[in-house]
Amino acid sequence: MKLLLNNLHHYLRLWGLYCKGLGKWLVVSGITGLLCGVLGSAFHVGVEEATVYRMAHPWVLYTLPAAGLLVVAIYKFTRAEGQSTNNIIDEVQSGQGISLALLPAIFFSTIVTHLAGGSAGREGAALQMGGAIGFHTGRLLRLDDKDLRTATLTGMAAFFSALFGTPLAATVFAMAVVSVGLLYHAAFIPCFVASLTAYGISLLLGVAPTRFAVMAPAVSVRMLLSVAVLAALAAMVSVLFCATLHTVEHLFRRFLRNPWLRAFCGGALLLVLTLLLRTTDYNGAGMALITAAVEEGQAKPLAFLLKILFTAITLGAGFKGGEVVPSFFVGAAFGCVLGPLLGIPAGFAAAIGLVSVFCGAVNCPIASIFLSVELFGAGGLLYFALACGLSYVLSGYSGIYSSQRILYDKLKAQYIDVRTNAHEEGVHTEMEQKYS
Repeated sequence: MKLLLNNLHHYLRLWGLYCKGLGKWLVVSGITGLLCGVLGSAFHVGVEEATVYRMAHPWVLYTLPAAGLLVVAIYKFTRAEGQSTNNIIDEVQSGQGISLALLPAIFFSTIVTHLAGGSAGREGAALQMGGAIGFHTGRLLRLDDKDLRTATLTGMAAFFSALFGTPLAATVFAMAVVSVGLLYHAAFIPCFVASLTAYGISLLLGVAPTRFAVMAPAVSVRMLLSVAVLAALAAMVSVLFCATLHTVEHLFRRFLRNPWLRAFCGGALLLVLTLLLRTTDYNGAGMALITAAVEEGQAKPLAFLLKILFTAITLGAGFKGGEVVPSFFVGAAFGCVLGPLLGIPAGFAAAIGLVSVFCGAVNCPIASIFLSVELFGAGGLLYFALACGLSYVLSGYSGIYSSQRILYDKLKAQYIDVRTNAHEEGVHTEMEQKYS
């Protein structure tokens, strides 16, 4: 009896510590989710209004070179130069810290990019602003170094959720994107609570979640094989997407070292391409064209290649925004065009292409599966899971975030710990050497 009482006392004491720790994270997550929900909603409205204004006033495109200069000026003024999503990842990995100046810098510069017609998304800004909010909320509440890293993840998840209305995908994405092959399970409740809070706030403030209406075909062997082929090809497109982004950025920095000149020339090049193509389809985020591909089965044959080019020039020149929505566009356009050739309905093929290219670009298969369910519904879950799994493996070690670490080999349970795109620096893993 005495032993039982001692064990019970020990358990109750531990339970009290668990409750105290949980309470701490509920406070941190609640504050972070509230801030991210409000700021994320304001950011969403800003980007949407900028897009509407540009569509109604086509002359705004002629301001692209000047907009590039304004973006550089914003970063110079706030002293946030050189900071990006990779810095947020570095904070979680090694505790390098995040400047609060990044918050206004990325907020206003992304809106300027969308207003002028740069090809970029929103989630890059979401991860940076969310990470900054989470980090500084943690500092304000005097969290230690390890907890500050979790607080940073919490903000990343919350802001992503506020913008896209995908709280579960945002939670898993924040937990998985930093180190591929490892999930920070201790961050689940903080990230999920913050994501739900931010999602709820965004709904209250009138931000509609991103959703697409698409009908999944019945499960069959033939369709599974067709989806597998499409996913494998989409993985190659994701590699092309990532490689183009990094290569164009490298070329801009090599031949145009001055950031003012780089941004001006990049804006001018975007303007010239837009005038030559006589279409604004590839300016801005392109959500309308993503919707057309998924819900109407309509996409131009070369749209995915042109979107890759426009996005690479935009981000490489120094404009601000994210890569995820452009990856949505690229994948949806590619899948919509190729799917019918494989016997897959165009709209559903666009959905498969979207999640496949996204998965290959961010190396997060589980988060990608959750994203597919929240965007398209659970009807095609088996197809989406197959597509994400294949894209993850076949995309190799490329990725849009160069600070991301791949801890485990994609084909065997072997610890490797390399950065994505490491091959660009002449670093090859044991697995790459074996299968080359």
